[in-house]
Amino acid sequence: MQTLDWIVLIGTLLTIVIYGTYQTRGSKNVQDFLKGGSTSKWWTIGLSVMATQASAITFLSTPGQAFHSGMGFVQFYFGLPIAMIVICMVFIPLYHRLKVYTAYEFLENRFDRKTRTLTAILFLIQRGLAAGITIFAPAIILSAILGWNLLLLNVIIGVLVIIYTVSGGTKAVNVTQKHQMVVIFTGMVIAFILILNQLPDDITFRKALDIAGASGKMEVLDFSFDFNNRYTVWSGLIGGTFLMLSYFGTDQSQVQRYLSGKSVKEMRLGLIFNGLLKIPMQFFILLVGVMVFVFYQFNEAPINFNPTATEVVLNSEYADEYKSLQIEQKQIFDAKKTAITKFSSANGTVNQDQIAIYNAQSDTIRAHARDLIEKAGDARSLKVESNDKDYVFIHFILNNLPKGLIGLLLAVILSAAMSSTASELNALASTTTIDLYKHRVGPKTDAQMVKASRGFTLLWGIMAIGVACVANLAENLIQLVNIIGSIFYGNVLGIFLLAFFFKQIKANAVFVAALITQVLVIGLFFLDKYDFINLPFLWLNIVGCAIVMTIAFILQATFKNTSIETA
Repeated sequence: MQTLDWIVLIGTLLTIVIYGTYQTRGSKNVQDFLKGGSTSKWWTIGLSVMATQASAITFLSTPGQAFHSGMGFVQFYFGLPIAMIVICMVFIPLYHRLKVYTAYEFLENRFDRKTRTLTAILFLIQRGLAAGITIFAPAIILSAILGWNLLLLNVIIGVLVIIYTVSGGTKAVNVTQKHQMVVIFTGMVIAFILILNQLPDDITFRKALDIAGASGKMEVLDFSFDFNNRYTVWSGLIGGTFLMLSYFGTDQSQVQRYLSGKSVKEMRLGLIFNGLLKIPMQFFILLVGVMVFVFYQFNEAPINFNPTATEVVLNSEYADEYKSLQIEQKQIFDAKKTAITKFSSANGTVNQDQIAIYNAQSDTIRAHARDLIEKAGDARSLKVESNDKDYVFIHFILNNLPKGLIGLLLAVILSAAMSSTASELNALASTTTIDLYKHRVGPKTDAQMVKASRGFTLLWGIMAIGVACVANLAENLIQLVNIIGSIFYGNVLGIFLLAFFFKQIKANAVFVAALITQVLVIGLFFLDKYDFINLPFLWLNIVGCAIVMTIAFILQATFKNTSIETA
């Protein structure tokens, strides 16, 4: 990090915070603070929706995912356009007609207050955890790479978000997210161009794709029904559709983005814009990761991209064994580079099997290195992240980009963290204020409600920082966020589908079914985690939805026969 990088980084972040605070100062009523005055245009809604989902985890983990596993992760988003159409046709008109502040207000109108409260609490649990992770993800990686204090980074990111979110509410979130997305798109395009420019002179973009394809990184579509594959066309279209329906249709962090629209038309256009642009955006981010992979076919990569992990193992009894692996990796790199150079110069006529063999050998060495890192950490009673997917892109940025652009790409990562965290804090505060606080304390004036909303925003911000400070890394951060969502989203979506389409189902049946379902889904997750069953987390969305609806129908019939159900 040079002086110019610090100027770009600090200047970008402070400009966003100051601009958002200034533009939205003086929000004095609930309509302005929680719904942005219902004045947002479709492009503001679309960018805000995208910025909410595209956290720092997206820009750290997704390129690393592509580096290790290729383009197949894009299938995760295949259900998004389907979900956008359903939400535009069903959810938006209903929310707009009822003039709700939160999605969960509708459930009290349809069922009763306890069902509304339960669903709001499920949202608060999973989104409260996710808010901490969106702060923690960039903080721990920047801490490891740059040597910055982890706790201080958590606090800095959280405080910057709290400043403008407490000040301006929903409108501040929407206003800042437009500029954050401009920074994000600009930074990623520049990074992509620079990666291509740093490839050897005779390696064109087409040849780079050929090299990636020869290494198995361009396999976008998987039509298999193998549950051992997390990402397939079917898991994306089926499980992904249910996840996206629940996330965009019932998660307040997203619902609040389009409830700020000035009309149903603007809301619909905003979501359609998101549906059309999201898959190409994710494809592009994955392609950046694939190009980073190609770059490291001509430039030697570390055996593990996490510098903290490398430092731990090199200062342990396993140092000599680890150094031997580094030597083996260098030998494989030289041999593979020669084969890939021949492959590219021969326009793909060289035997691709040889390249695949070198890749398999390299993967074996990296796996052995991870084992040594874990052993070294255990010997010193340290929690060390041996899986380096989340460190690949940031390593490339810091070691290969020119001055100034390093600051810009770090600003991209931190802007993404701020944008998604701001949406989450805003939604957490809105749900707490409208769905819990208001009904407990009775009617309040606008000024009192705004004051309460600001207070809850601050409270949730402090709690998110607290979660970030005690969090531990999972195998891959982007998967961790989606796993948390999948545990809760299917149940919540099933409740909403029952409310929308099955008028014969009453409150008590839904409430009891939701409680049972949540316990069952958590149980299924742990059964899969410990290999008792094989159920990838994406399928928890459809399973949870199906379970709650099935149990609700059974209970409704039982209650009807026993005259218990009256609600």
